[in-house]
Amino acid sequence: MPESAFPRPDRFDAYWAGVLAELDSTPAEPEVEAIPLRETDFATMSGIRLTSIGPYRLYGYLGVPKGDGPFPALYWPPKYMSVHQMIPQGSANAIRSRFVTFSLAGRGQRNADKPFAAMFPGLLTEGIESPATYVFRGIAADAVRGLEFLNSLEFVDRTRVAAIGNDVAMQALALRPMATHLACTPELFLDSLAVAERARTYPLEEYNDFLRSSPSARDAVAATLSCFDLRAFAPGVAATTLIMAGPEGSILGPEAIRPFTDSIRGETTVHASQRSGYKDGLYEERWVSEALGFDAAIVPPHWR
Repeated sequence: MPESAFPRPDRFDAYWAGVLAELDSTPAEPEVEAIPLRETDFATMSGIRLTSIGPYRLYGYLGVPKGDGPFPALYWPPKYMSVHQMIPQGSANAIRSRFVTFSLAGRGQRNADKPFAAMFPGLLTEGIESPATYVFRGIAADAVRGLEFLNSLEFVDRTRVAAIGNDVAMQALALRPMATHLACTPELFLDSLAVAERARTYPLEEYNDFLRSSPSARDAVAATLSCFDLRAFAPGVAATTLIMAGPEGSILGPEAIRPFTDSIRGETTVHASQRSGYKDGLYEERWVSEALGFDAAIVPPHWR
């Protein structure tokens, strides 16, 4: 991984090399089960089970357009939410006619919540006292496993694969550069403690709550989070990238995070939030579609 302007901890490279080595020694053992109820005239849908480190069994939804492939693909790694969706809520179901879609539930999320059921709030600080025990060590590995599985499918056009999500999507692509495009909304791991102290919003408030109850753990928490900081991962991202920043002038606005976005190796676009789920969602949908070679995005009727 290239050098970062952000001072990575000495353990960073060895830590993630260890995670990947463990993942490589863990057979994925994929199982595919058709979901006829979710089949349409233009796409099939299957449930996918994969094994990640632990070992831990994961679950994903795989949609495949009907017709001759290969097809471009959209990958949604685990997000910070308990509910696992086939495609993001609000997206047009018709995107399944154009793209292979793969949405993965990480450990603790619904459909992958045995033997571990994640708590929301609570997951963000699960095992955070040490990088070795932090739950996101496993979740990042889960995201990489899903990316590997998607790239193993013969009907996927590997020259047009977009990963879409939060910090975990960027971490996965830095660890295994197996997607050509990335749309990332920093949420959890961008200078986490400093941002949490100023923002006072969920889910970052989980850090503040944890340190209020365990103030002596601050140094240990900071050491753990330094291994997950997006500023350390950014130079390893060669994909064409969209960063969905906060509004202009905010703590995660374009100017505030410029040192981070400037260190991303791939061509990078930064979008300032318009404080509108519709406007920001439409921008992201259009960016992804155009980046993957289409003139227009497929959007739900109420967005037109």
